[in-house]
Amino acid sequence: MSWLMRILVALGLILALAIVAVMGPGLLNVALALIVVSWTEYARVVRATTLSLREQNYVQAARAIGASAPRILFREILPNALGPIIVLASLGLGTAIIAESALSFLGFGLPPPAPTWGWSLSYGTRFMRDDPWMAIVSGAAIMVTVLGFNLLGDGLRDVLDPKQQTRGKG
Repeated sequence: MSWLMRILVALGLILALAIVAVMGPGLLNVALALIVVSWTEYARVVRATTLSLREQNYVQAARAIGASAPRILFREILPNALGPIIVLASLGLGTAIIAESALSFLGFGLPPPAPTWGWSLSYGTRFMRDDPWMAIVSGAAIMVTVLGFNLLGDGLRDVLDPKQQTRGKG
């Protein structure tokens, strides 16, 4: 399973491009392609966080008093694993915007009546000599939005990371 995750991460955009090329352009196909490409990141973070949390004292104490596996999972592990998952999701939004923009720029995203930044950027490059602002505004909109999601993810990491909170108090 680990080799599959590494291959999907390394070939993410190429795989998404291939999936959309086979299935055809459209919102559902682009979303499905991005999900197929990015699930490995979430699986890796959830697995690593769960393996780390199951060794914590409060999980071992719950196991020692006879708590059932579902109780330990939903009352002890899941609430503590939500922080990294939420941070990864906010960072993943920026990645999804870039990937969708790249697919639309190449003509494999949503069909032209649908407004996408990738299509707008692609259209704006046709007029780079006379009206460069068309491509610059589209690229800047993508950049600012992705930067916003990355800053949101960074802020959420600072708020939700318990190790970061204990360092500041010492």
